[in-house]
Amino acid sequence: MKTLKKYFLITAGTLSLILGIIGVFIPVLPTTPFLLLSSFCYMKGSERLYRWLINSKQFGTFITNYTKYKVIKKNTKIVSLIFLWLSLCISFFLIEALYIRILIITIGIGVSIHLLILKTIK
Repeated sequence: MKTLKKYFLITAGTLSLILGIIGVFIPVLPTTPFLLLSSFCYMKGSERLYRWLINSKQFGTFITNYTKYKVIKKNTKIVSLIFLWLSLCISFFLIEALYIRILIITIGIGVSIHLLILKTIK
């Protein structure tokens, strides 16, 4: 049973990492939650993959800063907020359902508050 759980966590972590990487290039797809989910899954499922992820040049510092210190780089915060609201505005105007529009604005406000609460480093 433990082996099945381990493989499930590794698979979920890998899929989450792939989605996080795609999210770097597609603003509508959130990168941060997927990277954090990947690190959690790898931490529970494979120590080797977890070490690889947190020591990677591309994502390691970002994950460590966020999980341990609750900080984010100023540039990352600004770009995240711009792309967040740009993609949410596009979605808002393409979708006609009022409840979806309310949901989009609510999510945007929640994510913005979260980003703005995080400490900023240079």
